[in-house]
Amino acid sequence: MYVIRTTVEATTLNAPDPLRAYKTLSTVEQAFRSYKTIDLKVRPIFHHLADRVKAHIFLCMLAYYVIWHMRQALAPILFDDEKIESLQEISPVATAQRCQSCVAKAHKKRTSSGLTVHSFQTLLADLSTLTKNRVRSNLPGVNFCFDKFTQPTPLQQRALDLLGVGL
Repeated sequence: MYVIRTTVEATTLNAPDPLRAYKTLSTVEQAFRSYKTIDLKVRPIFHHLADRVKAHIFLCMLAYYVIWHMRQALAPILFDDEKIESLQEISPVATAQRCQSCVAKAHKKRTSSGLTVHSFQTLLADLSTLTKNRVRSNLPGVNFCFDKFTQPTPLQQRALDLLGVGL
């Protein structure tokens, strides 16, 4: 059993809010873990000037923010929960429940449309195989060049569509 106590007035903060704030602490810890070890792999950089320290922190947080938005957009093809309800809608003492689509994805390892479900890291590795090659003629008197893109797989195309980007 946990007891969470606050010095904030009850008129400012209602009873469930301190518990919600405490539970979001794990989200913050996950963010730090993500940009230090899992997704971004930011290594320690020793700055001595205040402006450089602020810029470094800003860039780390901006990178995490981009990853957070990408994960939200790509949730249908990731093992991530697609239907994250607002913290205000969830009882802070209720046990966390996974949505049915997440349970199905975890069990079958496939999306509802039959695509392979990925973790964020394995999806990025799959997307990294997309390439753009510039082809130039080396024939004498012939001067032309064009760009050749790899054809995305159905999964890669779905990811690009979810992100709203194209090749």
